[in-house]
Amino acid sequence: MTVERPEITTEDPDMILHGHETDVVSNTNSPNNPRRILVIKLSAFGDFILSIRSFQAIRAHHPNADITLLTTKPYVRLAEASGCFNSVLIDTRPKIFEIPALLKLRKNLRSRKFDRVYDLQRNERTRLYYRLFPSQKPEWVGNVRGCSHYYEKPENGIYHISVREKAQLEIAGITDIKLPDLSFIEADLSELHLPRNYAMLIPGGAPHRPEKRWPVKAYSALADHLTLLGITPLLIGTESERNECDAIEKNCPAVLNLCGKTSLEQIAVIARKSQLSVGNDTGPMHLIAAAGCPVIVLFSKTSDPNKISPIGPDVLIIREDDLQDLSIERVISALPAVALD
Repeated sequence: MTVERPEITTEDPDMILHGHETDVVSNTNSPNNPRRILVIKLSAFGDFILSIRSFQAIRAHHPNADITLLTTKPYVRLAEASGCFNSVLIDTRPKIFEIPALLKLRKNLRSRKFDRVYDLQRNERTRLYYRLFPSQKPEWVGNVRGCSHYYEKPENGIYHISVREKAQLEIAGITDIKLPDLSFIEADLSELHLPRNYAMLIPGGAPHRPEKRWPVKAYSALADHLTLLGITPLLIGTESERNECDAIEKNCPAVLNLCGKTSLEQIAVIARKSQLSVGNDTGPMHLIAAAGCPVIVLFSKTSDPNKISPIGPDVLIIREDDLQDLSIERVISALPAVALD
């Protein structure tokens, strides 16, 4: 069932409240039972998807609390749909010299009288936000010196961001942390006219990081291989990745080119029914993996999957120092077995 959440504009023009009033069942407020909770997660897309399991664990641990998320505009719809939050605040991230905006932000945060804050961003900006609260701080689960629940990043070893976040929540007594559940995401796919059997290919990535992209020629060869297996390749990307997708379509006309035609919600729903997905180290792969699709993610030496990579029930990482050298044979040999309808 879809719950309509009317938009309410607060007196602070730099912070917009999305949500609805919800009764808080418990009237008891204690260090182990905070009634008003703020969760902070501002960006980036892959990180936000990785944090969904933390959102769900926080809600399960505090079922009766009034929980607010502070985030940035791109993630409001997903946050609202998740059912984890009573309201969502949009942060415009004012700069340190924008004093009036910071004062408005301070007033907005203080007025909500939060009992506990889960700082899942853990950076200089959120450490600034800690200082915006009055001298009697709310409980703060983060990495600000002097906070009530201090999490210190391990100095030795390499830890995935989701492992570090899990350890952070454990400090506050949240230990039941599962894989993310994206079943709350709904979308109409009728306009896309999807075939019965398909695989998702994600050939794009950040424009300023071309070294993170497997070549178009390789994706074209993979598309040809999938076609021979009776699987239609679906190309997923944004308008900034149009050149790659169009070139692959030219090389393999059997593909279904959905570049620029899918919302984030549609990508997640498409992924649930996809035979598999192959893509570069880019944000949509986090969403596709979390939705439950078997994924193969291609990494170059410029990023470390041990620090941040998609999580889900079936994730395989292939890493090559230079993706120009990654052979099509190596990727094909890693494809999971598929059962066609």
